[in-house]
Amino acid sequence: MKFTKMKALVFATATSTTALFSTAAHAVEIEYWQYFFGARVTAMEQLIENFEAVNPDITVTMTHFPYADYRTKVAAAIPAGEGPDVVQLFYGWLNDYKAASLIQPLPADSFDADTIDAEFFPMVSAMREGENYWALPTAVRSLALFYNTRLFDDAGIDGPPETLDEMLEIGAQLTKRDGAGNITQAGLTMGMTAQDHHWFREGLVRQFGGEPYLNDYTTVNYNTPEGVSAMEFYVGLGEENGIGAVGFMDEPQAAFKAGRAGMHIDGSFRIGSLNKTRGLKWAVTELPATGEGMRSNYSSYWVNAITTKAEDEKYDAAVKFMQYVTSDEAMQIWLDVVGELPAKPSVGLTEANSNDATYGPFIRGLAYANTTKFVNESAQRKVLIDAVERVKLQGMSVADSLAIAAAAEQELLDAFYTSK
Repeated sequence: MKFTKMKALVFATATSTTALFSTAAHAVEIEYWQYFFGARVTAMEQLIENFEAVNPDITVTMTHFPYADYRTKVAAAIPAGEGPDVVQLFYGWLNDYKAASLIQPLPADSFDADTIDAEFFPMVSAMREGENYWALPTAVRSLALFYNTRLFDDAGIDGPPETLDEMLEIGAQLTKRDGAGNITQAGLTMGMTAQDHHWFREGLVRQFGGEPYLNDYTTVNYNTPEGVSAMEFYVGLGEENGIGAVGFMDEPQAAFKAGRAGMHIDGSFRIGSLNKTRGLKWAVTELPATGEGMRSNYSSYWVNAITTKAEDEKYDAAVKFMQYVTSDEAMQIWLDVVGELPAKPSVGLTEANSNDATYGPFIRGLAYANTTKFVNESAQRKVLIDAVERVKLQGMSVADSLAIAAAAEQELLDAFYTSK
């Protein structure tokens, strides 16, 4: 009897060991890369945990880098057969990643292009080429106006501005200066290095009656009377109205987080970090309209794509992971943790989400938002940074500086589209 039990035990142990090695032999490990942003890392950790729970044969290892190093790391790793199988990239980088053969199109049988067009917000169609999508977002972004409720209360201001004129009036009430005239508390943050270059292109230019680009974003069109008026308004926030200053506390978001700015235009991705800022009391509202009620906004997104490194079983695992991170469940988790908006109306436009005091202004902003089709987002941003600097530091007229900016950006567009 004892021999029989022992024999059974040995057999069971051998069977378990065989099963273990068999499972290990069929286990697949894939790598996921994204740039470091605290809330994004936390959200992805949760998504990976959920994915692995229902896919025990797949392990996902996440690696993240500082934003400044991220693109360089990706560009070096994949051609060497190293690095990510699934990679996160800004939508404006897609053409660069395709041209460098860093990513491959999503399989049409798992990611039907027409189905994606029907189920996602329209702006994601920029990721489509023919019958294939190259990448897909978990979330999308828009801009809104954050405001410091403590500073508003202290100044006796009842609520946030509805119009651009009201924003100027409130900004003046909130601005403080020292004896030398230097700003110590800004009414509104300023800085093309952050989100203001998006606000200018897709917000102010359109609100002043212009159109920033023509011919599907291949022709610069903000060097117009309407565009000049929009830039004069922007520069005038600091020069004429004195409610802000470029470079105040280095970064616009830093001034707002420190409680040293009354209002701040930023993306929905900022929600997570603001929620963690101790002592900061804030709320959010839609971007101010013109006096005639005209609103305009900018939308953008980060996407995930399968890299050219992913092959065979790693490719199959990457496809499964992509399917999960673009699911409704993943989008709701991303909204709750990061604050970025779901990429599908089925999630974003639920009654709870669209009427939420924090998320609602961003979600409603998607209805009147436009997505700039960048060929080189960082270089195109630099064009507008330089435009403001020429006015501020060299005393150049807005019209002359904007003409230089438009010519410089057109060169970037022409160089890209000519090479295609």
